[in-house]
Amino acid sequence: MDADAESILGWARMGVLILCMGWAAWFDHKERRVSNEHWMVWTKPIVFIWSLDLLIGGPHWSVWLTASALLAYASGSVIGRPTMRDARQGNRMDQIVLLWYFLSAFGIIAGALRFIEVSPLDVLVGEATTEATLWWSYIGALFTLFVIDLAWRFRFIHGGADAKALMWVTLLFPSWAEVPVYSDTAMSEIVLHLPPSLSLLIWGGFLFVLIPIILLLRNIATGSVRNISDIFMAWMSLSVPLASVRERHVWILSDTMDMPSGETVLIHKKRAPRRTPTDEEMNDHIKRLEEIGAERIWVSLKLPLLLFLFPAILPLWLIGDPMASILPLILP
Repeated sequence: MDADAESILGWARMGVLILCMGWAAWFDHKERRVSNEHWMVWTKPIVFIWSLDLLIGGPHWSVWLTASALLAYASGSVIGRPTMRDARQGNRMDQIVLLWYFLSAFGIIAGALRFIEVSPLDVLVGEATTEATLWWSYIGALFTLFVIDLAWRFRFIHGGADAKALMWVTLLFPSWAEVPVYSDTAMSEIVLHLPPSLSLLIWGGFLFVLIPIILLLRNIATGSVRNISDIFMAWMSLSVPLASVRERHVWILSDTMDMPSGETVLIHKKRAPRRTPTDEEMNDHIKRLEEIGAERIWVSLKLPLLLFLFPAILPLWLIGDPMASILPLILP
């Protein structure tokens, strides 16, 4: 592929990434959900960019169908998985998707037979053809989708929107060849890299380290840190006016306790409840705090992962794979 065309497509992908993830992060922040329609709409630019990329490269038809397999697998997180039972009963959608699965699987098998003599190691050291490298990158992306889906099913990734976002990023950047990394010095020092979507997840995880610092500074700024007990709460929770709790996405950590003397005192828990309380339970909780005269209480913020994945785009672009920067510091 021409270097200019590759650069244009790379920056087009990056622009789509910023717009889609920024919009999704806003939805997740305001409503704590991102609709399936959002991912379906923003998959269209991916298909368009893929089509341009493949048309310019002109690979074997098995590579096209292998790329289709990525979309087919990821579609299950949005439209669900088809069943043979529904297909036999005449469900047209299930019939079409099952046919899509069949053609994609056929393409993977055909590609495996075509590139059987090319190993992943040949791709890593740059001794494979462009066509074989592209096919193996799609196979690697397919495995990444499987890992993300498995992590979602086993609740290692709790939010559905978070898992769908990582799957969508995998479709947008099947390999590092599509990412216009600003400085690839660290990337060039090691051969094996994490997939771009998982690298974005790790960069987002690093941003979590900043949360205690930000919370502590905000609590100090509002004058909520008055004693040692407040310091223990200030780095893990936020002090807010009781009147504003209903408007926030939070778990209440402050509560009341009846003492043996008959006095009711205000206490603060350090852990959020395992189960999100219902609206009725929340109202009863707030009423108890109002009756005791509480004005400010401690809350634990419900922070969606997408709020950290969006700013993680910056280090992904500047540095690339975080392991490429960390491993040289660890290994001799």
